[in-house]
Amino acid sequence: MDIGASLKAVRKMRGLSQRELAKRAGVTNSTISMIEKNSVSPSISSLKKVLAGIPMSLVEFFSIEEGTVGEQKVVYRSEELLDIGTGDLVYKLIGRDYPNRTMSLMLETYPPGTSTGDDMLQHRGEEGAYILEGKIELTVANETFVLEKGDSYYFSSELPHHFSNPFTEPCKLVSATTPGDF
Repeated sequence: MDIGASLKAVRKMRGLSQRELAKRAGVTNSTISMIEKNSVSPSISSLKKVLAGIPMSLVEFFSIEEGTVGEQKVVYRSEELLDIGTGDLVYKLIGRDYPNRTMSLMLETYPPGTSTGDDMLQHRGEEGAYILEGKIELTVANETFVLEKGDSYYFSSELPHHFSNPFTEPCKLVSATTPGDF
């Protein structure tokens, strides 16, 4: 997916200038410009911050590009999973076109040396996950945890949080977040 072109298209569709979107999102005009020109690959937290200025969720943003519209399916094959990650992070959304979702279920992959960005994430809802392989470093509020294969977490997403993989092996996990608009 061309994140820059998609952001530009959504911004124009909503009748916003780069300056207005930057003001709403609390970022600089050059940040919006660099994302739209694909000069930078925004972190998940940065992209969420920019989309909040529209306002639009990550799921909505990536679903527009894929043209997914409310078909109620039961089974989703591996090739149908929508990758809503940015940079090297892989967030494969399960049930991408499920109408009126109340949770997001994802298969996440954090390659070595990756993270959700410099900013702490913080939003309404709850999230939990089960670590399938590798290790992940999770910071919630002021406490940092190292989770390994077989470990899990569950917390209020209203607490500031951050994920990183400073280890040498990729980390894969299955996660669920509420509400469903991620």
